[in-house]
Amino acid sequence: MRAIWALIATALVVASGCAQKDWIDRTLVTVDVTGMWEGITRPISGTAGGSAGTVMFVLQQQGAKVTGEMRVGAGERVLGTSGVPIEGTVSGDTFTFHEKTGPTAHGEFQVNGEEMVGSMTRLTMQEATLRRQQ
Repeated sequence: MRAIWALIATALVVASGCAQKDWIDRTLVTVDVTGMWEGITRPISGTAGGSAGTVMFVLQQQGAKVTGEMRVGAGERVLGTSGVPIEGTVSGDTFTFHEKTGPTAHGEFQVNGEEMVGSMTRLTMQEATLRRQQ
């Protein structure tokens, strides 16, 4: 009987250690998104409105916190010289953001080296693939 309790206690210790590792992994900042990112947006199939276009993020990261701006455009050109101010966070390899001045724009991207892929909403829902520029 004592051996069974020892086995159960060992299993609980191992299981609790695994749960703690998952919590730690979610809070680690493992990617740096500082820089200029440019890419193409596409309407998410099954959603209303929208057309393909361009998007640019100019980002500064300090720890997990990210600030910067987003510029959007039609066709192959990003429009304007000033963008929409955004702020967000990095957790692991996930970058999430929202518009600072209003609830309009928000998104989530998975970062893999010099590329980020994800979705964002600004008037319409869009998929986007961006590459770091310098």
